[in-house]
Amino acid sequence: MAEFRMPSLGADMEHGKVVEWLVRPGDYVRKGDLIAAVDTDKTVMDIESFEEGVVAEFLVEIGDTVDVGTPIARITATPAQLPSGRPASDRTSADEAPSGRAPADRDAKLPPPVRHLAHSLGVDVGSLHGSGRNGAVTRADVERAAAASPTRMPVPSAPAPDRVPDAASSGAGRGGRVRSSPLARRLAEQFGVNLQGLSGTGPEGAVTEADVRREAAAGSRVEPPVPTPERPVAAAPAGAGTGARRGRKEAAGGKAESLRQAVGALMSRSKKEIPHYYLATTLDLEAGMAWMASANGGRPVASRLVPSALLLKATALAAKEVPEMNGFFTDGSFHPGTAVHLGVAVALRNGGLVAPALHDADALTLDELMEQLRDLVDRARAGRLQRAEMADPTITVTNLGDLGVESVYGVIYPPQVAMVGFGRVMEQPWAHHGMLGIRHAATATLSADHRVSNGLRGGRFLSRIDELLQTPEEL
Repeated sequence: MAEFRMPSLGADMEHGKVVEWLVRPGDYVRKGDLIAAVDTDKTVMDIESFEEGVVAEFLVEIGDTVDVGTPIARITATPAQLPSGRPASDRTSADEAPSGRAPADRDAKLPPPVRHLAHSLGVDVGSLHGSGRNGAVTRADVERAAAASPTRMPVPSAPAPDRVPDAASSGAGRGGRVRSSPLARRLAEQFGVNLQGLSGTGPEGAVTEADVRREAAAGSRVEPPVPTPERPVAAAPAGAGTGARRGRKEAAGGKAESLRQAVGALMSRSKKEIPHYYLATTLDLEAGMAWMASANGGRPVASRLVPSALLLKATALAAKEVPEMNGFFTDGSFHPGTAVHLGVAVALRNGGLVAPALHDADALTLDELMEQLRDLVDRARAGRLQRAEMADPTITVTNLGDLGVESVYGVIYPPQVAMVGFGRVMEQPWAHHGMLGIRHAATATLSADHRVSNGLRGGRFLSRIDELLQTPEEL
């Protein structure tokens, strides 16, 4: 029997709060399958299993806050090792093989978020024709199938195995408030689903993300109640922990405040421990903007490229060629990254800031990079990031150009060793081949760790970004 522990979702994470279980005791999980949604001081993220087997039991409740490394669930090799009297989940044989054997491998190659979305919406991925690379099924394929199909696979709706919810626990808690996860409440507000009318399938009858998505997909939408000072729409589930558990009460605005404190503490540590040096250059974007205008000419608006795609791809390629900018400084030494996982700073709607990774950004085409960037930003703001996206960026980029900022000097996110900043693309006077004209340009800045590199290598890195942008068709 293996213990599934609260993972570290970033260098500054010390604890996390379980806000939703994405599996139930008795479910069979593979490595990489999503198990729970965890609220850190920054955002809500999905965490995946590191083991393969049957979920035996949960060790924490929804709403409990525990330290990193605390066991939160147990996973066994077979159903025979489940605690006495605890039945396996009621999944059908199409989803799980009997006697604890691994489920069919028809969707094994799907990314865990796509598998989870398909399960939540009741879509049979085996019947889909993927529109992604090499025929891969994407989130858009699943969403289209869910919207188009009048009859979908049933989503398991049995209550938690240990108890049958009664009238006091199935829908409403004390004071008539619906027991639900924070993510379920956000989705209910977004989709216009009234939580009062839902029967939850989570622990103690709590309404989960899957319940809300299923109700929204069925078309039973009603206007959500308008919050007033006397009557809030819903309250976060209270969790009282013991030992490593630390239930925390969040007043109005508490999440935004905790985000600011978490970011401030990490940046303070960065400035104290990392000897920063700063460089800046002006990028000539005339060739890039002209090529992009031509490339976008025959495309629909939703698939057009934006300048950020060119800047991100050029940065990833330059980081590959100048390895001193790509990696981690840990245990007193520099460890170059084996791949370029480009962290992208994303501003959240509640005022927070996260920097999830575009994995293998140097190997992506511009169209793939744009598609993944849109998906990453959408999931970051919806609180559906994955552990790996937050834990392994090797270099981070921040771009404040859309806010009119001309240049930004970032603070390095430890244990990374470099941060790149881009300002807005604007027309400015430019001398070229002895002639003065107007060209598109943007300011690029570099904050780098002097323990790993110096101005010579940092200057080479910025120069290489500029050189790559002169041949945008090769990016």
